[in-house]
Amino acid sequence: MSDFDRNLTINIGGVEWKNPVTTASGTVNSGKEYSPYIDFAQLGALTSKSVSIEEWMGNPVPRIAESYGGMLNAIGLQNQGIDTFIKNDVPFFKKLDTAIIVNICGREISDFVTVAKKLTECGGVDMLELNLSCPNVKDGGMAFAQDPKTTHHIVSEVKKATTLPIITKLSPNVTNITEIAKAAEDAGSTAVSLINTLLALRININTRKPMLGNTLGGLSGPAVRPVALRCVWQVYKAVKIPIIGMGGILTGDDAIEFILAGATAVAVGTAHFINPRASADVLEGIENYMEKYGVKDINELIGAAHN
Repeated sequence: MSDFDRNLTINIGGVEWKNPVTTASGTVNSGKEYSPYIDFAQLGALTSKSVSIEEWMGNPVPRIAESYGGMLNAIGLQNQGIDTFIKNDVPFFKKLDTAIIVNICGREISDFVTVAKKLTECGGVDMLELNLSCPNVKDGGMAFAQDPKTTHHIVSEVKKATTLPIITKLSPNVTNITEIAKAAEDAGSTAVSLINTLLALRININTRKPMLGNTLGGLSGPAVRPVALRCVWQVYKAVKIPIIGMGGILTGDDAIEFILAGATAVAVGTAHFINPRASADVLEGIENYMEKYGVKDINELIGAAHN
C-alpha cells in the first residue's frame, strides 16, 4: 500500500469491515485450507462454506466441469453438519481479526432456524448468510429463493432465532430478482448478497452424456459477471439495505464495477481456484483504483454509476 490516505471501511448492519472484500461461500472452504496462501485478516470479512443441520454427502461425481470463461459445479453443499463445524472450524474463526460470515443451508425452514441458533450461541461468528438456493422439501422441491413469500417467511423465522445480522443470498434463476430482494428486506434482512450461480449444462460430445454427475450445475466465473452486475444494478434501485455483489470478480477493476453499480461490498469466489490469493489481489486493485482517481473514501463510490 502507498502513502495515499484512503478510507476503506464499510459498515453492514452494525458490523464494521476494514475493507469491502470478502470470500464467496464455498470457494475457500472455511479458510484454514487457504491460510498458507493468504492472510484472511487482510480482508474485510471471511465467508465460510455452507453448513447444514446434519451431514450432507453432496452430489455424485463428476462435480465440476470447465466452461468458457468459467466453470460449472454441482458439489451439492457437502458438509459435515453444524456440530462438527462448530467443533472444527469456529476455533479458527475466533483467532482471526476480521468479520466472520457463516453461510447456512437447509432443506426445511426449521433447519435454518436451528443452525442459526447454534451459531449465535457458540460465539466467534459476526453475521449469517442464508443460502436460499436450496430446494425446499416441504414445498415440492422449489428453491426457497424462487418465491417472495417463502423468502419472507424464512428470513422472518431466522431473524427470531438470532441476534446476528442476516445476509440473504439471492439466486439469479428467477423471473424478477428485485421482488425477492424486497421480500428479504421487508422480512428484516440486514443485507442481500447476489448472485448465486446460474443454472447451466455441459455435454461431453464423445460420451454423449452430461459432464456432471448431477446433470445440471451452477455456472460461475467471468462469464456470469455482466448478469451479476445487472442484478446488483436493479436491486440497488429496489431496496435500501446493503448489497454484497459477486459473480466473476477477478480483479480490482471488476470489484469497482460492482461497487459503482450499487454494491457496498464484494465477494471473490471462482477466482480462488486459479489464484489462491485472488481476494487479496482484488483488494490491492481497489486500493490502486482509489489512488489513481483520488478517491478518499470507498463509500463515495457505492452506486455512483446511478448518478
